[in-house]
Amino acid sequence: MAQETFVRALRSLSHWDRQRTFLPWLLAIAANRCRTLLSRRTKRPATTAFVEEPSDTTADGEPARRLREELQLAMGSLREDYRQAFVLFHEQEMSYAEIGAALECPVGTVKTWVHRARRELIERLRERGMLAEERHALRPV
Repeated sequence: MAQETFVRALRSLSHWDRQRTFLPWLLAIAANRCRTLLSRRTKRPATTAFVEEPSDTTADGEPARRLREELQLAMGSLREDYRQAFVLFHEQEMSYAEIGAALECPVGTVKTWVHRARRELIERLRERGMLAEERHALRPV
């Protein structure tokens, strides 16, 4: 938000009333940017965990450790753009529009990348025996 605040202030510098002090004007821009971010987050559906960690039935936590390793391997095998979009959406909780701006691509492309990343991760985890096969497998796009 700090970066967006300074970019917005720089772009709007011509609108600043030089009769007033600069800091309150800048802080008002920062407050507005933060309010906008918070309102966007409340409009988005609640995020759910992509993969639930299994309960540790052993003392050493082997099932959870193995799942983390498999997930990291699966993430490493994704195309870079898919992985970036997926991480920004699910871990950083950015909106599709924010990701599009960050990655300099259209929102539709971001949605496709996130969707494909999910599908590839699920498929790779199934192949490695980490997820049970479902009756209704994912349909190809």
